[in-house]
Amino acid sequence: MPIHEYACQDCGTQFEKLVRNGDQPECPRCHSVALAKQLSVFATGGSEGGKAADMAAQMAAMGPCGSCGHPDGPGSCGFGPH
Repeated sequence: MPIHEYACQDCGTQFEKLVRNGDQPECPRCHSVALAKQLSVFATGGSEGGKAADMAAQMAAMGPCGSCGHPDGPGSCGFGPH
């Protein structure tokens, strides 16, 4: 059962939802089913000491700012300026 990220097309609420096979998710705020599935990233496990180096390597592999698919557009990602 994967967790998906959605943005409601009616009220703009962004949320995560555990979706079971065949279930139709709805917005927790307005209960609309007009949802846009968002591009998700996933976390990986690792050692505490290598987190900064791992993050830098992941950011370098992602490409230019704006390529992460953040719904607010280029420069809005949570990785900070790069």
